[in-house]
Order: sequence, then structure tokens, then C-alpha cells
Amino acid sequence: MDAFVKFVLPLLLGYLLDLLLGDPRSWPHPVKFFGHLIGYTERLLNRGHGRLWKGALMTLGLCAAVFICFYLAQHWLEQWPWAWLAFTTVFVFFALANKSLLLEGREVFDTLHQQGLEAGRKRLSWIVGRDTTALSPNQIRVAVMESMSENLSDGVIAPLFYYALLGLPGMMLYKMINTLDSMVGYKNDRYYYFGRVAARLDDVANFIPARITALLMVLVSGSRRAAQYIIRFGRSHASPNSGYPEAALAGILNCRFGGPNTYHGRVVEKPYIGEQPRDIAHHEFSKVMYVNHATTLVMIFIILLFYYLII
Repeated sequence: MDAFVKFVLPLLLGYLLDLLLGDPRSWPHPVKFFGHLIGYTERLLNRGHGRLWKGALMTLGLCAAVFICFYLAQHWLEQWPWAWLAFTTVFVFFALANKSLLLEGREVFDTLHQQGLEAGRKRLSWIVGRDTTALSPNQIRVAVMESMSENLSDGVIAPLFYYALLGLPGMMLYKMINTLDSMVGYKNDRYYYFGRVAARLDDVANFIPARITALLMVLVSGSRRAAQYIIRFGRSHASPNSGYPEAALAGILNCRFGGPNTYHGRVVEKPYIGEQPRDIAHHEFSKVMYVNHATTLVMIFIILLFYYLII
């Protein structure tokens, strides 16, 4: 099969589909299937003694199964090039989440602006894990901006990075790792041991993509302050990775993220990222949209450049 059809065309078509369609909520989605599979396996194994090794077994087993299944499916479909192309394109589309990410963030901003504080708090609760019932308008906007920067790395740049390294099987392997972390990677009584391997694997998988994301955000914005913030605040976050894209966006917007937030009834004191504790305006979401789209495009361009240099 032609190398262009095997690598470049599915990437470009999948990206265009995401740009046009996003993730319609009513459509079947592999991440939803991953979630059901993780939930079933977790209920089966997360009990009794040996939760650490049981969680490791689940994590490594599901990751291996996803990689092998997609590898074998592509290998089998190679005898029908157009079926192979359609299959790969559709799953690249499913693995990218930039359009839906921006739509969700825009919806929170617009709901807050048009319908008021209570509606904005409720709408924000759809996309973040923190307690939103007592947040101020600016805290709502800050939460959206933090989510936009972190998910630009997790939902867009990291999947593209693993597509470049390992093709579609690697891309879907990353989506499984990320879904595992979002479901069981918590430091609470239920998941402290069972989800430890999933959380550590997610940290490792995102180490390089998070830093690439931050550097690309600096590149597309031309913000010297963003570069300075990455150096000063990138390591401030509790996560070894999330602080880098958050610091970049805080520098681009000249604002401050972090501070105390409530999660599941417990106040968590997050370190501040940035220096200016100013209010974020409604219109500033358009700058975030530009940064996300431009960062994604540059990442795709870099992948294609390396591809053509290698072949």
C-alpha cells in the first residue's frame, strides 16, 4: 500500500473530520467503549487483597489488548486499501478532540455570559472535576482556561505524537492509557492502590507531549512571557505534566491559574501559576481558540515534515 495512503492521508482526513464534526454526543465512540470495559474490569478486580497488582494487571492487559487489536485489524484490512483508509481515518477522527474541547469551553463562557452565574456553574460541572457550586464568574473562566490548556495536550497533541511514533495502534493505546487515568487514577481510598500503575503510566505517556504542547503554544503566540512562565511555573503543578501547557497559556493571557479549589468535599490548595490575578474577559476565549487551532496545525505540519524527511 502506498505510504501516503498509509500515513499521511488518514491523518489529514481524520483531522479535517474533527475540525468539521467534533464528537457528536449521540455517536458511538471508542473512548466510551474503553470506559465501559474499564468500569466492568475494575468492578471485577478492585476488591480484597492485592489491589496494586490487580490494577497493574488490568492496566497493562487492556493497553496490550487495544494495541494488538488495532494492529491486527489494520494488518487484515491491508488487502482492501480503501477499507483500510476508511478504518484508519475514522479512528484518527475519534482520537482527536480539539473541536469538541473548544465547543465545550465556548459553551461555558457563553452560558455564563448569557444566562448568569448559576447556569455557568452548572455548565462548567460537565467538564471539570472540581466543585463548581461556589465559584465566582472569574473562577469559572479560569477553570475553563486551565481545562483548555491541559486537554490540548491530552486530547490533541499527545494522540498526534503517538500516531507519529506508532501509527493508529499507538494512538489508540494512548487513548486507553488516558481513559484509564481519568477513571481510576485517583488518590482516594478506592483507587489509591488499584489505580497507581494507570496514573504513573499516564504521567510517563504525557511527559514529552505536554512539553511539546507548551513549546508549540509559545511558537504560535510569539509570547516571551509564556516561555518565561514555562520555566518558572511548569513544575509548580501537582501533575508532572499539566503545569507546562497551563503555564504557557497563563503567560499568553497574562493571568494567573491555580489557587484553592474543592474536590469531592475536600479543599485542595493548588499552587499559583502566573502573576496577574486579573479577571478574564468573555472575548478572550477567541485567543484560546486561535492558540489551540494553531498549535494543532503546527504539530501536524511537523509530523508531516519529519515523515517526508525520513522517507
